[in-house]
Parts: sequence; C-alpha cells; structure tokens
Amino acid sequence: MIRVMIADDHQLFAEGLSQALDILPDTRVVGVVDSGPALETALETQPAEVSIVDIEMPGGDGIDTISGLGRRTNAIVVSMYASDEQKERAFRAGAKGFFSKGVPLVTLAAAIRAVADGRDLISLDDTARDELLEEYGQARLDPGAASLTEREKEILQLLAVGVSATDELADRLYISQKTVKNHLASIFQKLAVSDRTQAAIEAIRLGIARPN
Repeated sequence: MIRVMIADDHQLFAEGLSQALDILPDTRVVGVVDSGPALETALETQPAEVSIVDIEMPGGDGIDTISGLGRRTNAIVVSMYASDEQKERAFRAGAKGFFSKGVPLVTLAAAIRAVADGRDLISLDDTARDELLEEYGQARLDPGAASLTEREKEILQLLAVGVSATDELADRLYISQKTVKNHLASIFQKLAVSDRTQAAIEAIRLGIARPN
C-alpha cells in the first residue's frame, strides 16, 4: 500500500483528490494539509512514500518546502502553474514528478506508483515519461492481499454482504467452524486488520469483494 500525503490549500481539489486516491486499491491518503510547514510537521509523525504538493500555499512556496524534505518523502508537484520555469525549480528542489492540475487521475495514480518505486519522472521528456507511466498503469496489490486464496476471497465476499457469524460462514461454505477460524486468522494477517468488519471494509476497498 502506497501512503500518500496531499499538500494543497484548495480544499475542494484536495478533498476530491483524496477521495479519488482512496478508492484505488493500492494507495491510501494518510493526510491532507494546506501549507508547506504543515506538510513538514505531518511527515514527522505520519510517514508517506509520496507527497502531492501544490506550489502556491500559505506559509511559503511548495517547491521551497520540497527542498527541505530530503528523503522523508517523494514529492510530485501538481499545480495550476505548470510552467517550464516552475518545473525546473521543482527539479532542482528534488521533486520526482511535475503535473498540471488537469492531469487525469489514471496518469497521476501511475505517477504515484512509479515514484514510490524509485523512478524519477521529472527529468524525462514527455514521450519517455508517458512510456514509463504505461508500465505503472495498473494497481498493484500488497503481497498479502495478492496472496489471498480463492476460499479466503469467498469468505471476504460473505463478510462484505453481512454474513459474519462463524457458524453461518461454515454452513454457507460447507466447511467446519474451525476451518473458518483458520481462514479468518490468515485473512487478518494478510490484510493487516484485526477483526471481521475491518477485513470486509478492506476487501471492498481493494475490489476483492462487493457489498450488496
């Protein structure tokens, strides 16, 4: 799971982007802040592999903030002011990507995956960048989620539609209650959750299961 921090003082944009990224199965927004200083503070307590950073924000320029972040996060600048001059500034500050706010979500999601994987997009020309982003166009599940068995997915689907009692799960799947409990323990470990409700919510978010 890629943890993403958003730094943008345009509330509607930031909230909309946060909601859109949280729907994706391999990204999770861990914070939304409205200034460069707030981003620095947030990253001290909440790690994020990738930060989406606007340029003009209260309390200072977003690109100047990136200069002071070092290796704490990989920054992608997303701004209305997507000029070549600003792109050059972002490059010198250490940003790994640079896009206008009109960037399609699928492109930004691919950029987040690429940057989290250690790729540097900002130094590439548009053609090379787009070719690289094609490699990251599909969501990538965590190893735990990717390793779920078909039986575990069946259990998650039942949890997602409200079937959660051990005896009912056993009856639906024609297996013993002990086997159900063993499967649930494996599911909890793979999805890094602690109970059946959390497992159902995570399965829905990952697209593994669907609610009614």
